[in-house]
Amino acid sequence: MGGSDQQERDTVIVGWTVYAPPDHPRMPLRTTDKAVVRGVVCEITGEPGDWGRSPFTGTRGPVQFAADRVTG
Repeated sequence: MGGSDQQERDTVIVGWTVYAPPDHPRMPLRTTDKAVVRGVVCEITGEPGDWGRSPFTGTRGPVQFAADRVTG
């Protein structure tokens, strides 16, 4: 694909904020991993955040991460 073909394409970024259960088999997540969100393969962007344990119940909270799909 030449330079002129690339200039005519628009870049589209679709992103989600995902809250995954802490005991998911793919934990811990890394920024090099991919995730399937609503049937779309996405890249994990940024560092996943761990909500830690509830001071009231002691249960672990979700793991939050951003997942983006870039096309174009």
